[in-house]
Amino acid sequence: MAPAPMIISSLNGDLGGQSVRGATLAIEDWTTDGEANEVAPLHVHHADDEAWHVMSGALRFRFEDQKLIARAGTTVLVPAGAPHTFGNAGLGPSRFLIILPARLDRLISRLHQSDPAEHPAIYREFGSELLE
Repeated sequence: MAPAPMIISSLNGDLGGQSVRGATLAIEDWTTDGEANEVAPLHVHHADDEAWHVMSGALRFRFEDQKLIARAGTTVLVPAGAPHTFGNAGLGPSRFLIILPARLDRLISRLHQSDPAEHPAIYREFGSELLE
């Protein structure tokens, strides 16, 4: 039997929190709390692309030498090898889809379960690197 399609519904309002995971790709529906901050130091994924689609509010992206505000309706693709970080862009909450390969999904899960002192080694384990 073929695997069944998986769906994240927009009917969930602004609650977020849904995710779907296939064999090689994850799509997660995340929200921010409204504080203007970055979720991680500047970092790079050497072999993996990562993308965001902003559904409400706005996200701020910082690249090696550029900053970008992505408002609702904007999709941002960060190709492998591009230094980046992101966070909420303002005082109000934001909701977005993050689209990433399974390896980065596992990286984020490990980071959330570990002490920050372990983060540089965890990034390296998943083909990524902290730059700050």
